[in-house]
Amino acid sequence: MRYEGSIYRPPSEADSYIVQATIGCSWNHCTYCDMYRDKAYKVRDLVAVLEDVDAAARRFGGRQDKIFVADGDALGMPMEHWRALLAAARAGFPRLRQVSCYATAQNLLVRSEAELAELRAGGLSLLYIGPESGDDATLKRIAKGASHAEHVEAARRAHAAGMAISVIVLLGIGGVERSADHAEATGALITAMDPEYAAALTTTVVPGTPLAKLATHERFTLPSVEAMLGELRTIVARAAPRDALFRTNHASNYLPLGGRLPRDRARIVGVIDRALAGEIQLRPEWARGL
Repeated sequence: MRYEGSIYRPPSEADSYIVQATIGCSWNHCTYCDMYRDKAYKVRDLVAVLEDVDAAARRFGGRQDKIFVADGDALGMPMEHWRALLAAARAGFPRLRQVSCYATAQNLLVRSEAELAELRAGGLSLLYIGPESGDDATLKRIAKGASHAEHVEAARRAHAAGMAISVIVLLGIGGVERSADHAEATGALITAMDPEYAAALTTTVVPGTPLAKLATHERFTLPSVEAMLGELRTIVARAAPRDALFRTNHASNYLPLGGRLPRDRARIVGVIDRALAGEIQLRPEWARGL
């Protein structure tokens, strides 16, 4: 198993076998993100990828039941690569129950319905989509590359193919100026995308990113911790998916919590209110990370 550069995966993929099928991110313009800025995007040689899958299968294929396909938006990989990878995964991991990857709305929207259905039939069952915000003005500012409506359509297409989706949003990404609009629209986007899973992370202004440059020139101001908890409260109160597992268990967050939306909304809002009142200790800065 060979990896190039830093490897990132969602918290829920901690026990997954990670196969690096692409290097970097095909979009790589988001102003807040430095995850793949040191990598030039490319699709890895298929022979090398299949060698890695075979090596992993021989070592622990009999007990491993989850695979995460890296890097940043592997859904954009050519279909012939996906077909071979999924076939190798099915053959080498007899207990396999989930194959997942990050996906951009752009890459979902360029796939035909037939292609998405084929990927699902081959075993790709969960897509992690990070709109970060439902506010179109914020989406434009952070160079996300897709609008609120396009993210909704991307989710619809994934669901039509039988895939589950996990939606990732960022507290604070609208800055002080658009904090309220960002929170309201993000709650609405979670409702419209209707994910099986949803997660909120907290924005960190990472040195060297375009967002850091904007902050240096006072063109972006990160909201206070209290204001970002207020955003979280609004998102939870506004979001109404049919049934989504909601978490803030990422290391970037000040307040780890979880539950199902909408079932546990009142309890989650109550915890946030207690935190805002100072009754619950927040994660200290030294314990936070990306």
